[in-house]
Amino acid sequence: MATAPDTSRLDAPARRVARAVVTEDVLDVAEHAALVEVAAAGAVVTFAGVVRDHDGGRGVGDLRYVGHPSAGDVLARVVAQVADGSEVDAVAVSHRLGDLAVGEVALAVAVSAAHRAEAFTACARLVDEVKAQLPVWKHQRFSDGTSEWVDCP
Repeated sequence: MATAPDTSRLDAPARRVARAVVTEDVLDVAEHAALVEVAAAGAVVTFAGVVRDHDGGRGVGDLRYVGHPSAGDVLARVVAQVADGSEVDAVAVSHRLGDLAVGEVALAVAVSAAHRAEAFTACARLVDEVKAQLPVWKHQRFSDGTSEWVDCP
């Protein structure tokens, strides 16, 4: 069953990629939200992937993200594909590399769209696709002195 076209808009969704970077810089979700704000957007949805203090029943002290040299290009491709396939006005996504402490943001995502459903859907899809496709691996250091690599080929 086809849905009726959205006639509430003045213009078609811009589908603009405001940011798609892999960086060692500290990430600010509010900054990402500001990058996607446009007058046509009735919704801005953000996501912060934050380093937690546990995994698999063990305490996490800190971790390190290591990326393949192609990670920036892969992220740009993934973000562009999701933006092109969604009813969004703008998206901004950054993934952090390097040493991160508990509570720091590893993945920042912001999406603007005319309506909340499109913004939430695109944000969730971005997070899922980045996690599935980005060649970035996590080295967790546990509070008991052990460590492990996660999602590392």
